[in-house]
Amino acid sequence: MDPLLSRRDFLATSVAVGALAAFPSAPRRPPAVGAPAIITPERFRPVMPSGVQVGDVLQDRAIVWGRTDRPANLVVEWATNERFRNARRIAGGVARAASAFTSHVDLHGLPADETIVYRLRYESLEVPGAFSEPLVGQFRTAPRTASRSLRLAWSGDMVGQGWGIDEARGGIRMYDALRRAEPDVFIHSGDNIYADGPLQPTVTLDDGTVWRNLVTEAKSKVAETLDEFRGNYAYTLLDTNARQFGAHVPVIAQWDDHEVVNNWFHELVLANDPRYTEKRVRVLAERAKQALFEFLPIRRQPASPDRIYRSFSYGPLLDVFVIDLRSHRGPNSGNQQPTPAADTALLGEAQLAWLERALRGSRATWKVIASDMPIGVVVGDGLRDGVPSYEAVANAHPGVPLGRELEIARLLATLQRERVRNVVWVTADVHYAAAHHYAPERAAFTRFDPFWEFVAGPMHAGTFGPNALDATFGPDVRFASAAPKPNRPPSDNLQFYGTLDIDAKTRTLTAALHDVTGQRLWSVELPAD
Repeated sequence: MDPLLSRRDFLATSVAVGALAAFPSAPRRPPAVGAPAIITPERFRPVMPSGVQVGDVLQDRAIVWGRTDRPANLVVEWATNERFRNARRIAGGVARAASAFTSHVDLHGLPADETIVYRLRYESLEVPGAFSEPLVGQFRTAPRTASRSLRLAWSGDMVGQGWGIDEARGGIRMYDALRRAEPDVFIHSGDNIYADGPLQPTVTLDDGTVWRNLVTEAKSKVAETLDEFRGNYAYTLLDTNARQFGAHVPVIAQWDDHEVVNNWFHELVLANDPRYTEKRVRVLAERAKQALFEFLPIRRQPASPDRIYRSFSYGPLLDVFVIDLRSHRGPNSGNQQPTPAADTALLGEAQLAWLERALRGSRATWKVIASDMPIGVVVGDGLRDGVPSYEAVANAHPGVPLGRELEIARLLATLQRERVRNVVWVTADVHYAAAHHYAPERAAFTRFDPFWEFVAGPMHAGTFGPNALDATFGPDVRFASAAPKPNRPPSDNLQFYGTLDIDAKTRTLTAALHDVTGQRLWSVELPAD
């Protein structure tokens, strides 16, 4: 087997291979004997404008994603060496307009804990034999054993508060920072897009310089139609850093509110927002979820194809549990109901029961819950009927659990009762970086074991915070970044991501928070129980 490239070296190779016209394993149609070779005009060749992505990687499977510009057949090859020696070739199906010409291929039969190199190419349906240029990506499958250490990274909040792609300022620099961090997997904690955040061509900064946004038709207004939601995802992939990241780092994606509209729930009607002609959020959410599944490398569950909550095993050291605090929630309210009911739902009964079972059954040393919203941070949603309304778990009432806090109390009590140890939470949403330690001796509710919650973000959006905390579960702030004033631009470097490193020998987990330059701002070492 050929020696594998490092991820940094591989970048140069992938770009070079992507520029080649040759595609050795693609079917060839030789010209007739005695006839001159025919060169296909470029206009007949499919184009891949959004790069490649890989996601939902398991020990033997991975979702590979691509997108073209016309009806075309996808061909995928994968190998365990950069020369594609003994490569396996897979027909990836037809990309059609009904799915925005996106493709998802569930590669299977992969070797565990192995670097996989893959390449994608489309063949035009209208002009057989006209192929796109190949694009190449790389990822590593999940391990079955604890033979090596692991790194997980996470963040969220992309192209928000009017900050789009300014190519003169380096584009979306967070994707470059994350690629250089070389995580085994990146968890996108939600707000993959700001469907409710159109861009202006220019924004004048405090120092008098001008931020110049790349603006597309889809990003010139709020998203209402399916194509407008699709256009928000396609916008991010116009960034060179984003495409290079997609070719190198596996993603686990979840969603939050801005994939649809700020602080949404299904019953919401946008009666007072003149930007929207479609006022029913339930309708917008259906379109938004379709675009999300089309443009992100998420594996569909056969029994529940629109389900976002799911779990991933990285061998004996790590299990990841992705939850969905949007699809099953009741309406935002004062959040102080004394008993569980439909209007206190956040995870919902089915998801909460699944999470309890999955955590109870986990044999991994560390269990990471990837949440799209924090537990103790107070996130307000204005007034409803003259009463303060809340968007997340916390209700700014420091006493016993009420409202949505009831589900979290149930989960924490279950973990204590079942002796589920070494559980940490990672999240984003609030546009600053923080480390919160929760402990029963500081809490109004005490039936739980101490745990950590780590917050990171934004990736490329306005920076805010920090917010107030609710004392119900006894959070203590061990670190929090601060914005000197609201909505700081990405050029201020107040964009954050987090990492969890698990040492294979000691099983110690090191949690760290970093800014967009890669500087480590804070860290803590957590020994395994």
